Amino acid sequence: MADVEGYCVKCKKKSKMLEAKEVTMKNGKKAKTGTCETCGTKMFKIGG
Repeated sequence: MADVEGYCVKCKKKSKMLEAKEVTMKNGKKAKTGTCETCGTKMFKIGG
């Protein structure tokens, strides 16, 4: 996926998501998951 940006709780700022994948949550809504490019922490972004 191309340049997905999300909020990293460890860095406390917005940063790019590496290896972003689209997932579907239990309630049927779309979300994206990946890792922070700065620190490597797992990130999660709800919405399309």
